[in-house]
Amino acid sequence: MILYRYKGIGFQKQKQENLSYKKDFLVSLYRSMLRIRMVELEIERRYHEDEMKTPIHLAIGQEATCVGGAAALKREDLVYCSHRTHGVYLAKGGDLKSMLSEMYCRVNGCAGSRGGSMHLIDKSVGMAGTSSIVGGAVPIATGAALSAQMRRKKYVSMVFLGDATTEEGVTSESLNFAVLKKLPVIFFCENNFYSVCSSLETRQPHIEIYKRAAAFGLQSVCIDGNNVLDVYEATREAVERARGGFGPTFIEAKTYRWRGHGGAGDDSFTGYRDSEELKHWQAHCPIKTYFDFLAGAGLMNDSQSKRMEKEIEEEISEGFSYAINSPFPEEKDLYSYVYSN
Repeated sequence: MILYRYKGIGFQKQKQENLSYKKDFLVSLYRSMLRIRMVELEIERRYHEDEMKTPIHLAIGQEATCVGGAAALKREDLVYCSHRTHGVYLAKGGDLKSMLSEMYCRVNGCAGSRGGSMHLIDKSVGMAGTSSIVGGAVPIATGAALSAQMRRKKYVSMVFLGDATTEEGVTSESLNFAVLKKLPVIFFCENNFYSVCSSLETRQPHIEIYKRAAAFGLQSVCIDGNNVLDVYEATREAVERARGGFGPTFIEAKTYRWRGHGGAGDDSFTGYRDSEELKHWQAHCPIKTYFDFLAGAGLMNDSQSKRMEKEIEEEISEGFSYAINSPFPEEKDLYSYVYSN
């Protein structure tokens, strides 16, 4: 069994004296990652109650990828992703109450209780949609980029995909078409080394994903997915390239999910991954290492972080209360949003 211990994770090599960002922006990245982590932990804590009638795929450990990626986008830019939706949805600005209502199958959920955790959407902030089908969102995001190009719109399309999605034929077809047409689309691969319980080594040849993508002729980079500033910079450059008419970019961000593929809790005890591997990645938590970095630069301290936590706790409590006390769909709602009956 290979232990996936990616080197250089976190902020060990980040030079504080070279920062060119404003304090508010840097702190906002921390708050966004912390908020996603706290929301995910509360979902996990309540999931055993069996009131959320939906499968869940937690993004605990992968907060830097969605936050850094979304920070480089404008509100009107479109984002798509697959089944691990919560972090991307919240990072793009999706409404928390609507998300939780969806997970509790309430009529005011962001998908009207029809989609659950794997099909979150909030068009008001450019969270254009998600697909539980592996690779399902990739051609849709590519098509959205084609639409932008044909209508001469300036928005870009970005799709978050997992390492297993790169094994789907539709990903190769989309990369080929995007390069051919110079589409304003960003393919953002969150490589967490596993597809359910199958490791990367058992599924793919020993060629890094971004190098295989580069063979299609597009700009392709590999970054530290646990360093939110690395993620932001790579995405910002990709957005500039797309908006300037220079075509697509493929980003491979190496990160790690702390929990099982689906559901609540860690599933390492089943033996498909080594517990030492998990401990290695937890020691390089994208949130903790970033906080230490900010604290070292004099931009954050423990009391500020605690105040943030309290504010977020109140928001989460209010969000769950709102969702739980919202109405269920009625029988008449079955006939809404259908083509025929």
